[in-house]
Amino acid sequence: MDNARDLRERVDDLLFQHDPGRLSTEEFLGARFDAGLAWVHFPEGLGGLGLPRELNAIVEERLAEAGAPAPDASRNGIGLGMAAPTLLAFGTEEQQRRYLRPLFTCEEIWCQLFSEPGAGSDLAAVATRAVPDGDTWVVDGQKVWTSGAHNAQRAILVARTDVHVPKHAGLSYFVVDMSDPGLDVRPLRQITGEAEFNEVFLSGVRVPDADRIGAVGEGWKVATTTLNNERVAIGAGADREAGQIGLVARRWREEPELRTAAAHEELLHWWVESEVTRIAGERVRQQLAAGQPGPESSAMKLAFAQQAQAITGFALELDPDAGLLYDDWTMVRSASASFLGREPGFRYLRAKGNSIEGGTSEIMRNVIAERVLGLPAEQRPDKGVPFNEVPR
Repeated sequence: MDNARDLRERVDDLLFQHDPGRLSTEEFLGARFDAGLAWVHFPEGLGGLGLPRELNAIVEERLAEAGAPAPDASRNGIGLGMAAPTLLAFGTEEQQRRYLRPLFTCEEIWCQLFSEPGAGSDLAAVATRAVPDGDTWVVDGQKVWTSGAHNAQRAILVARTDVHVPKHAGLSYFVVDMSDPGLDVRPLRQITGEAEFNEVFLSGVRVPDADRIGAVGEGWKVATTTLNNERVAIGAGADREAGQIGLVARRWREEPELRTAAAHEELLHWWVESEVTRIAGERVRQQLAAGQPGPESSAMKLAFAQQAQAITGFALELDPDAGLLYDDWTMVRSASASFLGREPGFRYLRAKGNSIEGGTSEIMRNVIAERVLGLPAEQRPDKGVPFNEVPR
């Protein structure tokens, strides 16, 4: 069978039977999911057709040509890029059927309850506790730097379920209903003046055991899959001149008065760096066709953070006055995590967070050194020590 031709016919049939011009975005995306055209590499009945991952590009291209709506990654990037592949890898069939469709249609927005005030770079040190109570778990603790929690209906949570074993072995992974009355979401104001991040307090939050993803004590294994997918989503741009370099290159072409020889040399340098990173990202994406991403995704995330900060700085060097332009310094609670459409001053400030979110650049270097290059590991005095015996 010609999979590519079959896919094109399936897309044409979807468009014929479900006119995107007449349906709401949610209705069309639901029909797309039911047709197996959400993620074609997912199993049948779960938004896919069991085909190779690279064939997704055919679906995306033909739907874009038809002007059909796509899932809003700026609102639900955590759900689409992190929760969905984790559910596919570790979720039960019941969990997959419950969560994947409304996740894809963005009827349910997801957030990530991982980092804590004392456990960010060292995620395995999380202290939020989940204690069994019959067929539910009672969760108490605090999370921080939670993107989009103020708009989310669901969350992926890592919590400690056993303090008597070493830190990596005592974690479990859950899906949390963000409407639980024990959840308190508070904004964290950023240097940009906005508050896309939050701190989240959990007090007696009850999570059914049916919403545990993976086995008890396997939370670190499940979370690693989530984090590797996150780093691919952050760092591996698919299109040439996507992201910050595209904005600068476009302005360079449209405003010749900004051009100087020195600026031209720097622009070429960052254009090449961005293109190298994009091509390397394609290799990482190809790895996904054979399974889950590996530690190489850390290199993509590290390169992305460095380049975003350098290029947004270069954009201000091109036109220093643009750095003084700013829409609004009051605290904004945006529903979108995208800042590419914003003015240069905002992008410059927001890019400072790229070296923290999704894992700090320092931790990315450690992962690359130890797990990619095979260099000796740093000394870890708490390795093999039960969590409740580690000084804190």
